[in-house]
Amino acid sequence: MLKYLISLLLILSIQPIAKEHIVQSIYDFKVKTIEGKETTLEPYKGKVMLIVNVASKCGYTSQYDGFEALYKKYKEKGLVVLGFPCNQFASQEPESEVEIQNFCRVNFGVTFPMFAKIRVNGEQTHPLYHYLKSQQLGFLGSESIKWNFTKFLVDKEGKVIDRFGSATKPRSLEELIEKLL
Repeated sequence: MLKYLISLLLILSIQPIAKEHIVQSIYDFKVKTIEGKETTLEPYKGKVMLIVNVASKCGYTSQYDGFEALYKKYKEKGLVVLGFPCNQFASQEPESEVEIQNFCRVNFGVTFPMFAKIRVNGEQTHPLYHYLKSQQLGFLGSESIKWNFTKFLVDKEGKVIDRFGSATKPRSLEELIEKLL
């Protein structure tokens, strides 16, 4: 018996120890606003979140109008749209954060929160997107984001409810958003 315990302790002692920070909820993820301020998603606790990877030079860029319309219509009821620019798809978001912010305000009147550019796929994927993709798989069970304007809908408790592809128009999410509010 003693030999067994010593062997077990030896095996356990050589196992690598994970030093990663364990995220307790979606609200713990650190993000950077488009203005460069470090924050978390904690300010959105208790709200329905529509999280989207966006790009200014994409065929789906006109969806900004739909996101802004949803945000204006439902923000008082608890909806927030969160835009995360990403330049991973055909370099369709090459501009700086200042230029992105100006583009969104001037062309689409965007008032919903925007964040600094991130990566949504690959080795440098932002931890928030690792989490979102693991909670709601995409086409054919893939975690990978296929293109700009992939949408994740998160309920008031922070649970990732669903994932929608680029072609899904913001207004088509309205009924589901109303149910979550």
